[in-house]
Amino acid sequence: MDCIFCKIVEGSIPSKKVFENEHVLAFEDIQPAAPVHILIIPKKHIPTMNDVGKEDAALIAELFAAARHIAAERGISEDGYRLVNNVNRDGGQVVYHLHIHLLGGKKLGALLAD
Repeated sequence: MDCIFCKIVEGSIPSKKVFENEHVLAFEDIQPAAPVHILIIPKKHIPTMNDVGKEDAALIAELFAAARHIAAERGISEDGYRLVNNVNRDGGQVVYHLHIHLLGGKKLGALLAD
């Protein structure tokens, strides 16, 4: 498999890990769009949100639990943060391994440019 995030999970590509458990890995984005920019991924390869099945419900809940944990740990829970999941080309997805961007640490602007 030629998935960069799978290679990060297996350890063949290094990352700045901020959270890890049996099913989820979170690491700092190498091109941050905010002072806090963390990528939260399932260790299971799922290409897009469109590929999530009923059997993945607990895994998706773990991704969001990890986001809450990291936001609290980074001190951005109270002021606020954004969770973004891009799906497919027109949605802005670049790496086809399900991931959530956790963004915060400053007041974030509008979601879409006019």
